[in-house]
Amino acid sequence: MIRIFKILLLVAVVAGIVMVVANRRGHATSPEVAPSMNMTAAEHLEHLKAMSSAGDIHAGHALDELARGVAQAAPVNAKLPADDMGVVARLASSPRKGEYVNIMFDGKPMRTWVVRPAGNAKAPVVVVIMEIFGLSDWIRGVADQLAAEGFIAVAPDIVVGHGKDGGDTTSLADVPQAQLMQAVLSIPPAERTAKLKAAREWGLKDPRSNGKSGVVGFCFGGSESFALAVAEPNLNAAVVYYGTAPTDAPPPARGTPPGPFQVSDTVANAKAPIIGFYGGLMQDPRVGNSVAPTEAKMKALGKTYEPHIFDGAAHGFLRAQTGNDGANMKATEQAWPMTVAWLKKYTS
Repeated sequence: MIRIFKILLLVAVVAGIVMVVANRRGHATSPEVAPSMNMTAAEHLEHLKAMSSAGDIHAGHALDELARGVAQAAPVNAKLPADDMGVVARLASSPRKGEYVNIMFDGKPMRTWVVRPAGNAKAPVVVVIMEIFGLSDWIRGVADQLAAEGFIAVAPDIVVGHGKDGGDTTSLADVPQAQLMQAVLSIPPAERTAKLKAAREWGLKDPRSNGKSGVVGFCFGGSESFALAVAEPNLNAAVVYYGTAPTDAPPPARGTPPGPFQVSDTVANAKAPIIGFYGGLMQDPRVGNSVAPTEAKMKALGKTYEPHIFDGAAHGFLRAQTGNDGANMKATEQAWPMTVAWLKKYTS
């Protein structure tokens, strides 16, 4: 019964995802683009597979979630972030006890989750960027784990202003997940970057800040992490989890697969060293196929970009650690220590 419920719930989310993507690409939500709510579960899933094959990252993310079935929490490992199934318990038992603060942006408060490391020593600031699902418990858990590693973790709710009545992620707690995703996608890119810069600047004013800063983001946030490295010349390090470099290429025409990934010339502005972590090319082709062109472009520009592709691991592997027959956990166990080492190398 639990699995059936999860499938039905995902079907509803899938329909919303496809409509969000269609709207974002400027397509009319006609029956040939958006699935009818009268479709069967099997038809919805086939439509989702088609969208994923056409290059839609969020459709692929939803497929990964379905493939996991009824997931179990990963075994507790204090050296890794908790996965999405175990994060609530991890936060409840954390000795660090993060807090929400309000960071002013454009004259209005932006709710932000902040976790500081133990002790009184100076520490680098790391901005933690949300997935497409807003400021979730899982993102708060990642921030907590970064604080355990000695960083001041700052996770802003950049949804503020785009939720119900101009609210943030909390204002969308009772709506379908697709509506939350639409709110995240509706934030203009320049506004996203400005909010992330405001969070970084706030963190650097913390009395315990050592004056250096990094950023880490996941999926939607992974792309935003790369974008912040391009936009903020004073950033010291960037970590990209299954996100792409900026691109100026228009989205593919309706019904056609994406062409070769075109990296924006703006990456020439990046000064921070960037490390990237990606699922396997078979499991996450849209993002995976952006890696080689990005690596070539960054190398030609003399920029530091170190990508790591984990064969067999899915998109979103750090959150879904028990998925893909152990491949997600293997990727997690390799990627997270490299994340910490990268941030320490360039921000200590």
